[in-house]
Amino acid sequence: MKRVSFAEFGGPDVLRLVDAEEPHPGPGQVRVAVRAAGVNPVDWRIREGQFQEVDPIELPAGVGQDASGVVDEVGEGVEGVEVGDHVFGEGSNTYAEFAVLSAWARMPEGLSFEEAAGYPSVMETALRVIGQVGVRSGQTLLVSGASGGVGSAVLQIARDRGVTVIGTAGAANQDYLRGLGAVATTYGEGWVERVRRLGPVDAALDLAGSGVIRELVELTGDPRKVVSIADLGAPELGARFSGAAGSMPEALAEAVALISRGRLHIPVERSYTLADAAAAHIDSRAGHTRGRRVVLV
Repeated sequence: MKRVSFAEFGGPDVLRLVDAEEPHPGPGQVRVAVRAAGVNPVDWRIREGQFQEVDPIELPAGVGQDASGVVDEVGEGVEGVEVGDHVFGEGSNTYAEFAVLSAWARMPEGLSFEEAAGYPSVMETALRVIGQVGVRSGQTLLVSGASGGVGSAVLQIARDRGVTVIGTAGAANQDYLRGLGAVATTYGEGWVERVRRLGPVDAALDLAGSGVIRELVELTGDPRKVVSIADLGAPELGARFSGAAGSMPEALAEAVALISRGRLHIPVERSYTLADAAAAHIDSRAGHTRGRRVVLV
């Protein structure tokens, strides 16, 4: 089969589309013929070697953790899924023609493979940080960097739970945020005062890592009410850095429920081929995403 791989750590130019042995599922796993793979910041962070000291990998290595596809092999002990089922979920080396998933769910009616590949990791992250920041119905949540995949999920989950959301994003994404039910404002000079004029903030999430932790603590009045997924220095200011993953099966189930009720939709901003995986990483690293990016197989 074909898969995207890298034999050394570095920039996007280390990615290669290579011939590789097909993987097969172990106990509790399924294999899918991949139709699309989600592009996540963790993909290029791993490629750059950022996690080698805490979670080392051997080279050469594949890329990707989210995928949608058609089940074509079922591992020992797996129940409730059959060959031919359309699923989306989390696995390993998903920028490939075939991939093994360790967590999955059947795709909701009407969801395309392209769309489905964008949900797993962003839903897990969004649910995790909303839980960690402890925001409740009737309160106001500030989301810094709100227009990307995780932000899009956070806005819609919070809205469904009765939480008011103030979202910051670039000028071009203001209408997008409003369409997701957020009170939108731009980042940049004067953003703190713009947020203050919108009302008091009970909790805040940093999804972009743009050096705003101090301001988020100031706006909430409590560093314990600030969580970041992108700023490793957040704990130095009393805030929390959230890096450890939560329950992917629960996240997938929640995604299916919200999508089926018409309460969640994360658009695909751009799709790439396997051969264009380097371009996908360049764009992901640059940020300014509206929704999700995926690799089509």
